[in-house]
Amino acid sequence: QVQLVESGGGLVQAGGSLSLSCTASGKIVSIHPMGWYRQGPGKRRELVASIDSGGRAVYGDSVKGRFTISRDNAKNTVYLQMNSLKPEDTAVYYCNADISTALSLQTYWGQGTQVTVSS
Repeated sequence: QVQLVESGGGLVQAGGSLSLSCTASGKIVSIHPMGWYRQGPGKRRELVASIDSGGRAVYGDSVKGRFTISRDNAKNTVYLQMNSLKPEDTAVYYCNADISTALSLQTYWGQGTQVTVSS
């Protein structure tokens, strides 16, 4: 069984920084893209950033220049460094990864971690 476990998040004032991490565990053969999505109050879930195994990253327009995604393939971990946070960044942040096991290729999600930015 594969699990994604997130850590980080919390409450920060506008202009501050937070970091998130997410580690995949289980009978993993390989991990393809890993990323972060978020869902704010009354909003649809949206892509924050994604990174492939070669380190190529894609960012949502609203976070470009402020957030940085990275990953450690040896640790099956993806990170999100969030700088210059704004109140509109307030959301539940979900880790996401496409993971191959011996039986299948599936998309997995973490349980979500709350990020709250106060004005």
